[in-house]
This record gives sequence, C-alpha cells and structure tokens, in this order.
Amino acid sequence: MSNAADIPAVSDPSDVLALDALLTPGELAVRERIRDFTEQRIKPGIARWYEDATFPLDLAPELGELGVLGMHLDGYRCPGRSAVEYGLAAMELEAGDSGIRTFVSVQGSLAMTAIHRWGSEDQKQEWLPRMAAGEVIGCFALTEPDAGSDPSAMTTVARRDGSGDDAGWVLDGAKRWIGLASVAGVMVVWAMTDDGVRGFLVPAGTAGVTATPITRKLSMRASIQCDIAFDGVQLGPEALLPGALGLRGPFTCLNEARYGIAWGAMGAARDSYEAALKYSQDRLQFGRPLAGYQLTQEKLVNMLLEIQKGTMLALHLGRLKDAGTLRPEQISFGKLNNVREALAIAREARSILGGNGITLDYSPLRHAANLESVRTYEGTDEVHTLILGQHITGIGAFR
Repeated sequence: MSNAADIPAVSDPSDVLALDALLTPGELAVRERIRDFTEQRIKPGIARWYEDATFPLDLAPELGELGVLGMHLDGYRCPGRSAVEYGLAAMELEAGDSGIRTFVSVQGSLAMTAIHRWGSEDQKQEWLPRMAAGEVIGCFALTEPDAGSDPSAMTTVARRDGSGDDAGWVLDGAKRWIGLASVAGVMVVWAMTDDGVRGFLVPAGTAGVTATPITRKLSMRASIQCDIAFDGVQLGPEALLPGALGLRGPFTCLNEARYGIAWGAMGAARDSYEAALKYSQDRLQFGRPLAGYQLTQEKLVNMLLEIQKGTMLALHLGRLKDAGTLRPEQISFGKLNNVREALAIAREARSILGGNGITLDYSPLRHAANLESVRTYEGTDEVHTLILGQHITGIGAFR
C-alpha cells in the first residue's frame, strides 16, 4: 500500500504533458513577458473594468511598448515576431480577459494586417508605425446589421466621385459590432463598388461618419463594439487600399484573427481551470477539500485534457503558419474546436466554485460570458463547420 511519501509531487498542474518542452527558449521568454504583464496590468483591474463596462485605453501604448500590436508583421516598426510567439501572447492576454486580447487582434490581425497586406507604401508609412506603438487605434468595419456570416451581402457602397486618376469616392451604409470604432484614429472599411468589394481607410473626424458604442452588453464588457453610420462620406483617391479586390481582402485578415483566437481561447480556459483548481484545494466541504472528492477530480481532469489538447492544436497550427503551409480549413479547425472547448471548460469551472462563482471575484463566468462573443465573431460555429464540411466532402452547403 502506498503512502503520502510515495505520491509524486505536482510540478505544473496546468502542463501535465510538459508541452513547454516543445517551445524554444525565445518563445518561453516571450510568453513569460506577456504573462507577467497580464498578472500586473490586466488581472488587478479587470473585474472593475468589466463591471463598469470600460475599456482601459491607457493600455494601448503599454501594449505597443510590450510589442504585441501587429506582432506578426515585419517592417514599419512592427515587432516581426513568429506566429507561435504571437499565439503565445494571445493566450496569455486572454487569460486576463478576452476583451484585451480582442483589442490586440482588432489592431494587429485585422486593421494593421489590412494596411500591411493591401495598402500603398504611403498608407503603410502613414499608419503602421503609429499603430504598432499604440499611438493610433484602428478598427475593421466589415460586419453589417443584416450581413454577418455572409459579407457578400453587404449593402455599404462606395461609388466613384468623378473620373480619372483624381476621382474620389462617396461612402454610404452602416456597420455593426465594430470593435474600437468610437476610439479609432483610422477605420478600415469594406464596401461594395462596381468592381466588387474594396477596402478604404477612413481617418477619424471624417465628415459623415458616426460611431456609436453598443451598450447593455452581457459579454465583452471590458471592450468596445460600435454601430457605424456612413452618410455621404467624401473620400479622396488615396483612401482606397489598392491591393484589395473582392472578399479575399477581408478574409485574409479574418484568418489572421481566427488563428489568434485558437490560442487565446486556451488562455481563458486555462485561467478558468486554475481558478477552479485553487478554489477546490482551499474550499472545505463535509470536512475535506473539494479537490479530494471524485466528482471534482473528474471535472478538473476533463478540463485539463481539453486544455492540453487544444494547446497542442494551437501550437501545431503555429508551426504550420511559420512554415508557410497553414490552410484556411486548418484555421477553422482550431477556432471551432478551441473556442467550443474553452466555453465548456469555463462553465464547468464555475460549477466547482458554486455560488461564489457567479461573482466577479472569480474569473470563470466572466470568461464564459466573453467566450459566447468569441464563439460568434470571426465566424460562428456554423460557418466553421460548413468550411470543414465542404473541405472533407467537396460539397459546399452554405446555400
């Protein structure tokens, strides 16, 4: 019969598979730097920001200094880090809150990627250095009140104003659920033209643009999402992103964001699990710690299984991305699986916390509420299911 002396000590209860051994020293250093930032600057204030429905704008330049804005982009004072390093940063930031990771995603994976990939040299020089520093905030205006999962149905239009090379544009329409729009210094706006979907840069203060924050949210409360109205907005020819034609433009950016989500969701899941584990070890019921009961241990084990599998999946996607071989259906695989599992983990973690778990003193239910939004944006479960379904059957079932 074994005794306590025979039981091996727990090294890292969040990494039973020793996945850290798959990371390079440089990758581990990046992760620890972002983890320290999250512990010191995000976790102490997140309950208050969430309760007050406030996004801490003062974090923007700090995140720029941290090197996570446009982290995967090269040149123009962007950090130029690897896909795996960016993924690790997303995971650590979302362990703090999905709203903070979403800010980094909207800024870097969406707005900055659109300019970096599709913009002119003048546009890149004008915006990217300041966005990388957090001095200018960007937003990415694609979703509309009646066009979410089907952006080809967008009704926002841009029509030519004049003829020749000096012709400008007139923009009319509406967008919804646009992160950071009310505080953005520049909007990346996608609109239908006679040539198909095109992208435009709309600087803050442009006449005819109204951005209104969406209130009464039950999710992503420490974040900003807006309705935008465009009413006869006059734009010069320099507003057009010259390299983007058709839906390939915005979809390229969406895939960058979806990749980061596959990592970030595991951060929310891990933080939920760790909160439940600690609580179960400290909380006494019927004279012993909750962690000593079989039902609690089963919940914790099931959570850990999915966190470790999801982290391995995210890391595999990161290695593929760094090798230049990552495909859209693989990104859908990661986004669909990891967000779905993270939401289940956050809910299960809350159950271990009992009644205390419905307060902002503990993170799991906040993570669960946020993950309902993460599950919806950048492609719903249904959209990613259909992407994978089309890939494995060869039959499109979207229409």
